[in-house]
Amino acid sequence: MKPIRASLLAIALTAVFASPAHAATDAQLAAHWAPVHHQDTDSSDYDADYLSTVDFDGDWNALNNWESQDDSLARLTGAAYYSVVETGTHWFLVYSYFHPRDWDDSPDPFGQRTHENDMEGLLLTVRKDGSAFGKLEAAVTVAHSDFYSYVPAGSSFTGGQENVDGTLLLVNGHPATRQEAKGHGLYAWDGKNFPGGDGVVYSPTGVGEVPSGGNDRQVGYRLIDTFAPGGLWARRNNAETYASLGTFRGDNGKDNAANTAWGWDDQNDGAVLRGFMASDPALLVSTYFANEGDFSRTYVRNAYR
Repeated sequence: MKPIRASLLAIALTAVFASPAHAATDAQLAAHWAPVHHQDTDSSDYDADYLSTVDFDGDWNALNNWESQDDSLARLTGAAYYSVVETGTHWFLVYSYFHPRDWDDSPDPFGQRTHENDMEGLLLTVRKDGSAFGKLEAAVTVAHSDFYSYVPAGSSFTGGQENVDGTLLLVNGHPATRQEAKGHGLYAWDGKNFPGGDGVVYSPTGVGEVPSGGNDRQVGYRLIDTFAPGGLWARRNNAETYASLGTFRGDNGKDNAANTAWGWDDQNDGAVLRGFMASDPALLVSTYFANEGDFSRTYVRNAYR
């Protein structure tokens, strides 16, 4: 075989093996990597820890969600919002989990520990390795005003400007997360039982279900596109839902204290600014981690921009 023809064949074979087996849609990517989610519950008010949607009560008025939370438990169907942005080397998937209340079982007369609406979540970094769904390499979770970094077994990623806080466990191929009762800080699951022995395990079945009680270990949840028409992002400038960009309205407990993914912020991570987990995840990941290998920060598409 002539050298030129051999070179062309090598290039063609490289292109074949570098291309995905099929082009997965964002919805398929999100479903493939959606976490098995361990939601701790508190026995003083189990259903206040059930997942739901921002419009669970049939409207987008964020000022009535606290009051509506316990009107009808049938409306508290499991759900998570997702978004996907993409560079030449990676997909970045954000999952956001919503609760109508960030609550406490003791009085909060000065509104310092509780607030209406609560959204916390995580960022997954998935390498485009030529397979349909890529290779999971890292996760960063949101717990109040702190972010936590994790890597699954086999990842080359190590700590960068932030330490790696632990190993990201997988359950049936899905990353496993855990979320606190009441305040709903979100972390990687540690493989242990719930602190008080009771909690809800949500699995991404595609169907949103209501837990049968505070210790239901088989509850389905559905995924909702953050960028859907008329949805979270489309309404980002709507004063019925938001007090300011990335911040929900709320008047129970501390006013206007809950944020969307484009409002999440770690309190001490320097140049990674508010909202970058959604709008510039490549910068966040390249700052938090080292040994990323081939890693592009140029977006092929990013609807947050």
